Amino acid sequence: MSRTTTRSNHLAPRHHARASVVTIAALALAGCTLVGGEDGGGGSPTNGGNEQADGGTLTVVTHDSFALSDELLASFEADTGYTLERVAPGDAGALVNQLVLTTDSPLGDVVYGIDNAFAARAVDAGVLDPYTPENQPASADQHDLGEALTPIDFGDVCLNVDHQWFDEHDVAEPTTLQELTEPAYRDLTVVTNPATSSPGLSFLLATIGEFGEDGWQDYWADLADNGVKVVDGWSDAYYVDFSGSEGAGPRPIVLSYASSPAAEVPEGGDEPRTGALLETCFRQVEYAGVLAGADNVEGAQAFVDFLLSPEVQAEIPTQMYMYPVDDSVELPEAWARHAPLAEDPVTLDPARIDANREDWIATWTEIVIG
Repeated sequence: MSRTTTRSNHLAPRHHARASVVTIAALALAGCTLVGGEDGGGGSPTNGGNEQADGGTLTVVTHDSFALSDELLASFEADTGYTLERVAPGDAGALVNQLVLTTDSPLGDVVYGIDNAFAARAVDAGVLDPYTPENQPASADQHDLGEALTPIDFGDVCLNVDHQWFDEHDVAEPTTLQELTEPAYRDLTVVTNPATSSPGLSFLLATIGEFGEDGWQDYWADLADNGVKVVDGWSDAYYVDFSGSEGAGPRPIVLSYASSPAAEVPEGGDEPRTGALLETCFRQVEYAGVLAGADNVEGAQAFVDFLLSPEVQAEIPTQMYMYPVDDSVELPEAWARHAPLAEDPVTLDPARIDANREDWIATWTEIVIG
């Protein structure tokens, strides 16, 4: 989902800016003093202490789609004594850009939301200090990028289709990226700009991984010739142009997530009106880390541990519409039925992405936008 635009409340929390996104800021503004650690923000989380203590401020830097329940964030404050404050510079790209620009005067203590498209840049710029949580589950090891980044959640950016539209128009649903360039799918697809949207960038990376350095430019030229529409943000693509959700737009193919269909089961129905094309997916992983130069290092480490706790991992599907890295967490029933992950998603080495990202976006812009 693009983190550059506000989402509608129709979809689950991952897809939109919600009231609980501002939970941390609200708690901070309330000036909460809760049960927990000793002065200055030190110490590990405590449980069940009776003394009221001010553990100090813990500043959490996130992308603008971070969301956890009020109750869960309040419990962290109560258990640790920290008062949470939040800084949200924008989407994943804007987040990393700001972290790099403020390396000598960090925005906060801990960061969540660096994804694999920008991870190498953050590490190479030295914005993170090493930290490996003791509670990191073994299932997270497959996403490991080194000791400065802790994997928290993941998901697949994929094209979604409107089943009803294809049934009514007697057109076969596409299944692959290549099919989108065929005349049968002219003017049917809407995607987001990789320069302004994190799923847009993921989709560009999917095409690079699929067609290679020698073929992705030709693919996009063919897709542009076949009438693909490009918009800046996920909200416009999904809610305005896509026919399969509340916007009832004219285009039955949209860039979204593999998890999106789980939110499109009509009231009283059993099956979603949309589906994800699992052969078009790019695997996106989101990380947390302790910021170099943090004022509250122990608090930052405690928050990373918190993000891997069973309680937070269980909320990730319903609050941020991503998969938890802890595979022992039970997923919502709708996810088990309607939000399968791709069996063979496209992945690219983060270092390769970092070395080529700006050139790829500039080339894409020249081909598609002109």
